[in-house]
Amino acid sequence: MNHETLIIGIGNSGRQDDGLGWAFLDAIESLLLENIDLEYRYQLQVEDAELIARYNTILFVDADMVQHPNGFNFEKLYPKDVNSYTSHELNPASVLHLAKTIYDVNPECYMIGISGIAFDLNIGLTQVAQKNLDNAFRYFKQDFYNIVTTF
Repeated sequence: MNHETLIIGIGNSGRQDDGLGWAFLDAIESLLLENIDLEYRYQLQVEDAELIARYNTILFVDADMVQHPNGFNFEKLYPKDVNSYTSHELNPASVLHLAKTIYDVNPECYMIGISGIAFDLNIGLTQVAQKNLDNAFRYFKQDFYNIVTTF
């Protein structure tokens, strides 16, 4: 039996804006949403295919070096095969491909890439990243959560 929704925050709060994925999860925890599980990851692993295979809907959230007009990018993901499954090269679409190949599942998958500008060893988001996080979180509360609760 699949659970409803999983949100995976990818990043490292000790590397400034790389902590955006985790900060997004921290913000979501305050909403106390039912049927939504949260997972913090430094990076995606092959084993995450088994995890996402148990859910109907997955949202990946990660910092993005691209400066998006709204401060974040939202996109639907589709399984994508890659030639290498090393940890630093494993992206969400590849994990989705593994879940489909190994477990014969194809959950709805989405990605929010939140624009960051600084990724040095330092704790705390930049002001730009915080603003972009606020925009992405507002989008989640207004639009995305309504999408996943209607499935």
